[in-house]
Amino acid sequence: MSPGSSRRGAAVVGAGMIGAVHRRSALLAGAEVVGVLASSPQRSLEKAGEWGVGAYASFEEVLADERVDVVHLCTPNATHAPFAEAALAAGKHVICEKPLGISLEEAERMAAAAERSGLVATVPFVYRYHPLVRELRARRQAGEFGDWHLLHGSYLQDWMLDPDASGWRVDPAEGGASRAFADIGSHWCDLVQWVSGETFTDVFAEFSIAVPTRPATGGASFTGPAGQAGERVEVRTEDTAALLLRTATGVLGTATISQVAAGRKNRLWFELDGSRGSAVFDQESPEQVWLGGADGNRVLVRDIGTGSAEQQRLSKLPAGHAQGYADCFDAFVADTYAAIDGENPEGLPTFSDGLRSARLIDAVLRASSDGHWTKV
Repeated sequence: MSPGSSRRGAAVVGAGMIGAVHRRSALLAGAEVVGVLASSPQRSLEKAGEWGVGAYASFEEVLADERVDVVHLCTPNATHAPFAEAALAAGKHVICEKPLGISLEEAERMAAAAERSGLVATVPFVYRYHPLVRELRARRQAGEFGDWHLLHGSYLQDWMLDPDASGWRVDPAEGGASRAFADIGSHWCDLVQWVSGETFTDVFAEFSIAVPTRPATGGASFTGPAGQAGERVEVRTEDTAALLLRTATGVLGTATISQVAAGRKNRLWFELDGSRGSAVFDQESPEQVWLGGADGNRVLVRDIGTGSAEQQRLSKLPAGHAQGYADCFDAFVADTYAAIDGENPEGLPTFSDGLRSARLIDAVLRASSDGHWTKV
């Protein structure tokens, strides 16, 4: 904790859309955001002025700042491993955007560094923090759905639909060899495994690229078409991925992942079909879940004071007053800070979860290349 202060000090590294989300959640968790490091000195100064914090000239300055207890890493994927390892070595807790690195080797190093350090190191698999996701998990643990028969769903976006949309995620050197699956498919797999209690052990995958070339100089993610004229480069990372999956207990799964599905903004959807009942969750309509049964179906609506203990903990507003993604992120960051204070929040995704995701990404890449079922 910062000397002479009762508030934890946080530094945000990366000042794009997700960096702003991290800052907001850190403030709501009671932290003091003491500084920001952006993609250039000028950008750092601009964002520091906007946020009313200090501007760092380098990552080394972040690590040398004794006020900083927690480093929020919101930078391109290729920087995650060196930044996180350095921060942990400097005694800083870390919240690192996923994927942990751009290779399985990097993720293994990062998870090992976190384990050795004894510090808190978490990954924002924040969809775990929807109250009704917690409710479905609790009902599965209570045996309500029976044995699973099938796990299936999709994660669809359209932000790469425009042929002129681009950005660092398209470049394997910056974003990694997988784009759509590593970026959003990893969320789907983490959520489905966590809710169902199953672990994916085998995968068959096919990739496709819908737009063969994109602008060499792209815009920031999620800000619309890059609109850059001039040189275009070959796209080497997938726009879509189709997966067959098998779990350790032999349950089959299917997942469709796309960043070029017109009209779909952020549709993470899954259905879990069991011997006693089924459950459906749609991230774009997170205030209700569908529960299916042979003798009838029903819709469960989120509300305060109802359902499992975790649904009640995370439900802050009465039914009809919608909670969403920002609330999930706030709860995730708050749980990270609670873990730093010695608590043990349920479902907090750590670097070990990030490593499991990296192993799955590696297996999906191998499966898409070999055309065979592949072990995770």
